[in-house]
Amino acid sequence: MASSTRSALGGRDVPALPLPERRARTHIRRFGRLTPWVFLAPFLVFFVAFVLGPAVFGVWVSLHDWDFNLPNKPFVGIENYVNLFTPGSRDFEEFWQSMANTATFVVISVPFLVVLPLGVALLLNRAFPGRTVYRAVFFAPYVLSVSVIGLLWRYLLDTHLGPVNAALGFLGLPDDIPWLQSQPAAWISIVVATVWWTLGFNAIILLAGLQNISPEQYEASALDGANARQQFRYVTLPGLRPVLVFVFLITVLASANLFGQSYVITQGGPSGSTQTAIMYISSTGLASFRMGAAAAMSYLLALFLVVVSLVNIAITARGGRGKRA
Repeated sequence: MASSTRSALGGRDVPALPLPERRARTHIRRFGRLTPWVFLAPFLVFFVAFVLGPAVFGVWVSLHDWDFNLPNKPFVGIENYVNLFTPGSRDFEEFWQSMANTATFVVISVPFLVVLPLGVALLLNRAFPGRTVYRAVFFAPYVLSVSVIGLLWRYLLDTHLGPVNAALGFLGLPDDIPWLQSQPAAWISIVVATVWWTLGFNAIILLAGLQNISPEQYEASALDGANARQQFRYVTLPGLRPVLVFVFLITVLASANLFGQSYVITQGGPSGSTQTAIMYISSTGLASFRMGAAAAMSYLLALFLVVVSLVNIAITARGGRGKRA
């Protein structure tokens, strides 16, 4: 006969749970805390194996003279880092020149990669026939690989056979511009190719942010007499602020990691003026087999990017608090 327990409501007898169900509930209480970790386990395994593990191992490599041509990998401590700040050392001049080249690209490209996508997103947020098609058209270049983009623009900008110079000649303009062999034409070429390639990605993110702004805010501002410019300044930009910060940060990080476009389009030229930090790091580690020095450069670059990101977040947060005050 099934046992019963006395309920706290009205003192009535309530049949006790069957033994198998009681055991199941006890098992859930005992092992339920492990359930989230079981679901996270596949991700954690890959994260440790391919992100955290290599990152820790990279620090270890940077503390050694890790040369693939040497039978031993002697421990040198922070010597690889010190050499990067020592004038006259093997890597000092070229590394900091590549860092300056990277900073040049970031400063030139980031404004275009934020402002132009914002303009495109504002246009695509309007209601007009074929809007979905235009969204797909703007996003389409982003699905191409960097090698395809590089080869395409290398052909377009070829001094003698490129369609760009041919079009300029047709218009009566100089048709022998060495786009890839002179400065500032080389940087202009890389920036234009990068903007054309990634503009759609940033525009789609900003478009999603625009669609999250309530239409009632625009209606209320219109009733108060606000024109389109005032609505953009006092409704659109504040509502889009978190998305703009996100787009700015990922654009800075992506631009600072420039490699493929410069490698394929200009091959680091002319005279190394478009050789970026990632290009020099990969050359040091994979061509010269000096993985210790390359690892030290990588972590120094990562430190700069972390500092830039934190500064931008702090400035943005301070500006937001100032406006709310």
